[in-house]
Amino acid sequence: MPHSVTPDLQPTGTTGDETMEEAVDVQNTEASVPTKEDEEMGNIDGEETKLVKTDDSDEMDEPTPAQENIKPDPSPAKVKQEINLENIFDDMSSDEEFPSSAAPDTKVSPSPQDAPSPINIGPSARASDPEVMRSFYQRLFPWRPLFQWLNHSPMPSNDFAHREFAFTLSNDAYLRYQSFPNSELLRRDVLRLMPSRFEIGPVYSTNPRDRKTLRGSTAFKPIAKELCFDIDLTDYDDVRTCCDKANICIRCWQFITMAIKVVDVALRDDFGFKHIMWVYSGRRGAHAWVCDKKARTMDDSKRRAIAGYLEVIKGGAQSGKKVNVKRPLHPHLARSLETLKSHFQADILEDQDPWATQEKADRLLQLLPDRTLNESLRKKWDSAPGRSSASKWADIDALAKSGASKSLDTKALLEAKQDIVLEYTYPRLDIEVSKKLNHLLKSPFVVHPGTGRVCVPIDTRKLEAFDPLAVPTVTELLGEIDKWTGPEEVGGRNVQDWEKTSLKPYIDYFRTFVAGIIRDEKESEKEVKVKREREEGVAAPEAMEF
Repeated sequence: MPHSVTPDLQPTGTTGDETMEEAVDVQNTEASVPTKEDEEMGNIDGEETKLVKTDDSDEMDEPTPAQENIKPDPSPAKVKQEINLENIFDDMSSDEEFPSSAAPDTKVSPSPQDAPSPINIGPSARASDPEVMRSFYQRLFPWRPLFQWLNHSPMPSNDFAHREFAFTLSNDAYLRYQSFPNSELLRRDVLRLMPSRFEIGPVYSTNPRDRKTLRGSTAFKPIAKELCFDIDLTDYDDVRTCCDKANICIRCWQFITMAIKVVDVALRDDFGFKHIMWVYSGRRGAHAWVCDKKARTMDDSKRRAIAGYLEVIKGGAQSGKKVNVKRPLHPHLARSLETLKSHFQADILEDQDPWATQEKADRLLQLLPDRTLNESLRKKWDSAPGRSSASKWADIDALAKSGASKSLDTKALLEAKQDIVLEYTYPRLDIEVSKKLNHLLKSPFVVHPGTGRVCVPIDTRKLEAFDPLAVPTVTELLGEIDKWTGPEEVGGRNVQDWEKTSLKPYIDYFRTFVAGIIRDEKESEKEVKVKREREEGVAAPEAMEF
């Protein structure tokens, strides 16, 4: 059943009954099918993005014209000598929340990309304009918190240095296996290449840039990555009536709200995860990043087990019954039903009115178990063509109680109604995103080129208040910097550009989230150290006396 898990992943407190294809780096090529995420990042009409792909063979292929113009980044080993710890963390803000270590006064040599980009953005400017993106990456993108989030510490480590980044360039080239020892070099490469977006992959056993120098395929393998989930509103097109395809509104966004509620509580209560960040995809969906260390280090079998535990809706838009769960209901499903009941009444029956037409009403009748009851319902609805979905839903119980069907199995009817609620409200996950350790996912805070909106984190404490259409666009943010009339300095500290914009609450939330991860990682390291010292103390032989 969907809710069985492997023994070592049995949820606490309950009882339970590929990936993004190998694509290019600067040196190789391979055909690959764009994922749903690639389509989402295409133009606003949903056109598929054309990607230049490469395979990962040991032989170097002939570079494409687009690739010939891309110069490999300087070797991290050569640049590292010029970087000191203070500069590594001296991103674009003074961040008392994440203190850096003192270091010599050596400075990073300036580069053309560091020259300030003009802020004056005209009303016709678009998110895809190079100068708009350059200004955003220079002035607003939270490079330092991003580094500390992926590094799990203020001090540089392989958690970041061996992490794969993938860039989608303006000419549709797709560069995989990029890696950087610190956020400053990542920032410089982004400003040099100006990708329309970049994605985050796993931490590898060695530096991804060095993979071709290794002997044997087992020497280069993914060893850690956040457990991720992807929810996209296009998967709800058969049940949402207000919009379809790439279009969204606040009414159909409630499907995402429901999904976040259900998945978030399951991850926390059933699996004990703590550090979960939800991120708006920039147009029509949301991504979850589970950042606990025990989640990051799970292998593919454990990831598949958790994905299977959460998967309930199966089958495409043209399939029949999409929910087939065992009784008695698994505790996770029973809890989810309680959460979703009020949403079903308000957001589905009233706002979506899913059975307003005869065709849609016939779909509802197909999900009910009693043929005689169905005939009575069809007659009633045919006599009242304008009857609302809420009224039709109430008619089911009313006619059942009236004795319209003498052979009615009331238990089967109740279970069918529960399955209908789940089919119309339960999260529809792009499950492939969660199954594989080496799947790449769009970075938080990048800009969606179709909408211009920033992929901001969603504060689940204010989940009901989140409005995707109110998320700032990159051009709005740059205009807010121009219009800033507040002080330029507070308490002896310069006010940073992001603090002058409506991006501030999202970055503040992200910084707090990152601080929680770092704090717990430090506590965990202390506990491991104390335990090791105790074991060594017990095992150490008594000192010899002379």
